[in-house]
Amino acid sequence: MIPRTGKSFQLPAGGAIYFDTGVIEVATPIIELEAGCCYRAARLLWEQIRYLRTELDHWAKRKHCQCRLQGFSAHYNMSFPNARRSKLRNPTKLAYLLTHILPVPVVLLAANRQSTAVGVRPRGNRIEVTADFTPDPALMLATCAFIAGAVETIVGWEDFGLRQLERHGIPRIMPFRLRKHSSRRGWRVMDDSLGQNPFTTDINSPLWKLRDGRELSLRGIAAETLKPFRRRVRRISDANTLEHIAAIFAGDARSLLDFEKRPDAYDDVGRAIDWGRRRMRRWSRSRYEKIIHQVIAREPMRIGQKRYRVDRMNGWYQVEFREVGTRRRRIFNLDELVQMAAAKKAARAGSRKRTPVKKRRTIKLKQ
Repeated sequence: MIPRTGKSFQLPAGGAIYFDTGVIEVATPIIELEAGCCYRAARLLWEQIRYLRTELDHWAKRKHCQCRLQGFSAHYNMSFPNARRSKLRNPTKLAYLLTHILPVPVVLLAANRQSTAVGVRPRGNRIEVTADFTPDPALMLATCAFIAGAVETIVGWEDFGLRQLERHGIPRIMPFRLRKHSSRRGWRVMDDSLGQNPFTTDINSPLWKLRDGRELSLRGIAAETLKPFRRRVRRISDANTLEHIAAIFAGDARSLLDFEKRPDAYDDVGRAIDWGRRRMRRWSRSRYEKIIHQVIAREPMRIGQKRYRVDRMNGWYQVEFREVGTRRRRIFNLDELVQMAAAKKAARAGSRKRTPVKKRRTIKLKQ
């Protein structure tokens, strides 16, 4: 494994592993926010889980014991574009607005009967949505696509005030009491935030009173919430994922809340990864992924007239190299490495076209 800043390590599968307050945490690398990014994020996370599961199986065999991975939580991170930052648009205001939009759809897509909260945290230059780990890859993909599509849509709004909810026809449950997040800044909708427990009530019954006087089911609220985000969800994933999300909200596909108890898959994650009917497409690796795999393989890189070897990952966006021979340190970010790789490919093809370095928006998923 390649060392990273702090006590984490870069896994051969492409992501990173942490040991944080008694849990093992695996995270995907950052992924360009573009068509197919949600497939790539979900695929990458399950690749990390499969790698970890295999290593633990070897360890358990040597120790003559059994070792299970228990699913705990999943965090969906999206970067915030500096070009959109203003007094009316910043990560904190966006996180607060998202806390009024995401909980019901995410409850249906990612929660189970023993879940307790859905949260949103502003994290500097990104937004982090926290929910239960989802042992079903297709549901995890749907959750990622809905969150990414919603955030990408809202980032284009003129401001992040709560009046946008009424303007875009997003239903609001009454009462609605936010709680502070359990760690860092942010807010959570918990089992006692909405007057009734959304994780244990019947998701098909019209039990929820809205500000406009109507009474809808959780599925009905989620279906109306999806409407302003449909176009972006489809663009950032595909029509099949949007269809799956809409089917869950309509009651034509199963949510984990349709089961009377939490599925046993939570208590032995990664033993068998079943993609089910809605198997993920085989999207090609993104430009960031290809570079990160070269970094993990410790392949020497020629930059100009000098050769460099990877020393460590410096956060999620930078790679630290050492010059072969002199051992001098040099740091490149992923976009610089992508640009250099593209330039070499173009040179081999006889083209001299160059493109400016531009930091891409990203999405990251961890469990």
